[in-house]
Parts: sequence; structure tokens; C-alpha cells
Amino acid sequence: MTSTQARHTRRAVLQAAIDTHASCHDVDVDLFFRRDRERHTTWQARRTEALRLCAGCPVRAACEELALRDGEGRAGRDEMVRGGRTGPELAAARAAQAVRLAAAVEADQDTEGRQLDMLMTELVTEAGKNPDSSRNGGQRAVALRAAAQNHRLRTLAAQIRQIRTTRRTRAGWEAAA
Repeated sequence: MTSTQARHTRRAVLQAAIDTHASCHDVDVDLFFRRDRERHTTWQARRTEALRLCAGCPVRAACEELALRDGEGRAGRDEMVRGGRTGPELAAARAAQAVRLAAAVEADQDTEGRQLDMLMTELVTEAGKNPDSSRNGGQRAVALRAAAQNHRLRTLAAQIRQIRTTRRTRAGWEAAA
């Protein structure tokens, strides 16, 4: 994925790409963050290793885009690496792309909200259906239709639960209410 493609991609697709293809899955996450009171020379060596790992990652652009959308990195603190950029580099890119990033974050939220609304409508519609209405075929056919309807309801409820949990986690909630 190129940087241009990542900029035009929604959060869920970016995160799925990272979850599936990131080079850092088998690496200790601490490699990417400076430890408290860590000597500058020690951090420089680890930061260089993290940047080297990011350079070869097939989803580096997606990771960088999510870091920018999430507001990661600070201008005055060299304390992290994400998406092939240091914290100050992320902060500078975020400042330079503020308008675009605000629109991308808003679009991500709108897309997620619309998806949640659509799933809720579908769930209510499906729940209101009567599996044995105006159909023949006996009890076995009714039972099969009811089982299929119940499966569909469980699937919709799971999708809704997943979106809500993701939103709550992003908002900082420890557990879904």
C-alpha cells in the first residue's frame, strides 16, 4: 500500500492490513518506544533498528497513516517510532496535513456510525420476521428457517458488538458497558 492509497483508505481497512501483514508482529513492542530514563545512545541504536524494520514492512504506509490519525508523536520528544517515522517526524507531518487528517478522522467516524446504524436497522428488521409466515413445508421447514434466522441475528449482533467494543476501546473505556 502506498502513502497515497493509505490516505484515501478508511481506518478499518488500514487496521486490518496492519493486523494481517505487519512485519513487527513477532517483535517486542518495546523496540518502538523509548524507555523511561533510557540513555540517548541506547535509544538511538534501538530507534535505528525500529526504523530499519519499518522500512521493509509491507504496510508501513498504513501504519504511518493510523499514527497520524491517532495523533501519535510529539514535536519536542524523540520517544517513539511508528510507520517508519520518529515522534517528531510524525508531529511535523501531522501539522502539515492537519486539514486532510481532520477530514479523514471525521470520515472514519461517519463510516463507522453509518455501518452501525445499518446493522441495527437490519437486526430489527430480521428480528421482526416470522419464520413460518405464509410458507408451507411443515414443522421441519419452519425449524430450519427459524434456525437460519437465529444464526443471522447472532451474526448481526456480533458485528454490532464488535463495532461498539472498538469504539469504546478507542475512547478509553476499560470494558464495554
